[in-house]
Amino acid sequence: MNNTREKLVLLGLRLITYCVVLVIGYILFDIIKNGLPALNWQFVSSFPRRSGAAGGILPAIVGTFYLVVGTIAVSLPLGIGGAIYLAEYAGQGRFANLVRLAIITLAGVPSIVFGLFGLGLFVLFCGFGPSILAGSLTLACMVLPTIIVASEEALRAVPKGFRDASLALGATKWETIRTNVLPYSLSGMITGSILGIGRAAGETAPILLTVAAFFLPKLPKSVFDQVMALPYHLYILATQHPEADRLKNMQYGTALILLLLVLGLSLGAIIIRTHFRKKFRW
Repeated sequence: MNNTREKLVLLGLRLITYCVVLVIGYILFDIIKNGLPALNWQFVSSFPRRSGAAGGILPAIVGTFYLVVGTIAVSLPLGIGGAIYLAEYAGQGRFANLVRLAIITLAGVPSIVFGLFGLGLFVLFCGFGPSILAGSLTLACMVLPTIIVASEEALRAVPKGFRDASLALGATKWETIRTNVLPYSLSGMITGSILGIGRAAGETAPILLTVAAFFLPKLPKSVFDQVMALPYHLYILATQHPEADRLKNMQYGTALILLLLVLGLSLGAIIIRTHFRKKFRW
């Protein structure tokens, strides 16, 4: 009886997995099939014309790249630093557990809430206006909880014996963390961080309120400039543009470029994880 029940559960889980893979595969196939005809050098290297109905998407690609770089520059040091403090210094006290609960709660907050937060704090209160700086800071706030949680779990996965052996040899707490903990947890920390940043690269709501413009036939010159971004550009092309019905190729082409960008970040995470796992085995 137990074996039959276990086989049924295993079969159900397998069917669910196959269904999810098929749905994702169909979506990817549809985007690639319809997006490839639109991809050419002119599409990715020229400026938009006719309010985005013609021309290329170079400003949107560059704007998305700037936002991703800005998000990494802000969120990665803060996230990894916060994770090191929580995992190695804070312990399991009431305050530390309250902070962890707040971080986990923030990780589940909808992105539009972070967009409103960024609008109120960075755009209006700090006076940055709609800009790369405001958008990057907003996206960094959005992915920070994910980075902290992933990094703390990676740090806690390192055996306690590594720490004890280093401390027994006379190393300080920070020397132990730097030489005996961080190298062995970097693969998990960076993987989780880049996957979180990959999610930020595809978000529309936060940049809609803090940085994105639909039609800017020029490249930004400073962090206080507005930029075009692939997610917002795709949203307008598909839902708001008066010629949306005639822009299917451009819509799918933009979606494919965005997909390739996120895929590139994911592949980068896999490569980094593989490198550190080969270099530091335990």
